[in-house]
Amino acid sequence: MPSVDTGAPVRTGASPERFPSSPRRISLALFAMGLATFALLFSTQPLLPALSADFGVTPGQASWTVSAATVALAVAVLPLSALSERFGRRTLMTGSLTVAVAVALALPFAPNMEVLIALRALQGAAIAGIPASATAYLAEEVRPAALVGAIGLFVAGNSVGGMTGRVLTGWVAEGWGWRTGLAAVGALSLLCALAYRLLIPRAHNFTPASLRPAEVLNTVRGHLSDGLLVRLYTLGLLFMTVFGAVYTVVGYRLTSEPFGLSQGLAGSVFVIYLVGTVSSAAAGRLTGRLGRRGALYLAIGATATGLLLTLGDTLTAVLLGLVLVTAGFFAGHAVASGSVGRTARTGRAQASALYQMAYYVGSSLGGTLGAIAYHAAGWSATVAFSLTALVLAAGVTLYATRRAVVQRRLEVARTC
Repeated sequence: MPSVDTGAPVRTGASPERFPSSPRRISLALFAMGLATFALLFSTQPLLPALSADFGVTPGQASWTVSAATVALAVAVLPLSALSERFGRRTLMTGSLTVAVAVALALPFAPNMEVLIALRALQGAAIAGIPASATAYLAEEVRPAALVGAIGLFVAGNSVGGMTGRVLTGWVAEGWGWRTGLAAVGALSLLCALAYRLLIPRAHNFTPASLRPAEVLNTVRGHLSDGLLVRLYTLGLLFMTVFGAVYTVVGYRLTSEPFGLSQGLAGSVFVIYLVGTVSSAAAGRLTGRLGRRGALYLAIGATATGLLLTLGDTLTAVLLGLVLVTAGFFAGHAVASGSVGRTARTGRAQASALYQMAYYVGSSLGGTLGAIAYHAAGWSATVAFSLTALVLAAGVTLYATRRAVVQRRLEVARTC
């Protein structure tokens, strides 16, 4: 069992004594952890056609191997963020990663779809302890000058893990079946977990807090009564609904006619995730030039254009469409999630946890409903469903724009 984090109370200032651990070592530890957890979280996504064929289930039913994990994560992230305040970030991260990897090693032996879905739900709940603790750990243990770089490397681990898990399982499954594909990503996550445990230093600046559920609930109620935060949560949900639908179903589209790609080649499409790393980094510059709502309009437009391109019957058109969908999604997600931290005056951990809840609920909705639409009427139905979510996102952003215009007029009127 991991030990509880202890350490001296946080002191003001940024003296070297307060941050004795190497920021590079911390960054590498969290990079390994992020790679492991996000490789695991979406590991069944490229395997859905194989699962449908093996278990004789529809795309909608197979999609629950992804949605069960993301729903469980969404449900567990808020209570686990509260537990990290009591027992320590490092303790919660270590325990969460240990359980997630243990479940990963059991997944290849699932005898049926029901057991596979149940194990994936357990895995998603375990993974929820990591986003609930990682950024708080970094903020407490890394000196301010190195914090941005440390967070950037953690996010990079998430992105690389999400891509690697999908590509690895796709190619291994093509040669040796989906069970071996899951075993391969389980072995990768085990190696990453061992690297994390060897590298992660004990906490020096964590001060345990008592668990006060009433205070947490009051904070959550305050966030949910803030109109701007609710709009940001809604945008995160809608963007992820689109992304979840597209990447859950795209494997079925690419392995079917007129493309007929192999399991490995279809899984390789997730390399496009690297586009998201670039567009996420560019989101800050876009916001600086266009403002938050301008950047959101651009992200929505790029995603919608990409969806329309994927309706083409050439592989080039589909891949270009996926590039635009990916770039637009990551830019919109970066703008919305970054705005949550700046908007919340108090209880930022809970504000971030609520965003993550909405985000992963969107992933679950998109994956399941997008797959149901595909099973009912093909790829065009999945695109129509996704475009509907984008129209709602544009409506939320337009409402915010109109409110801002009215507010400015009122302020001008007061000064006259």
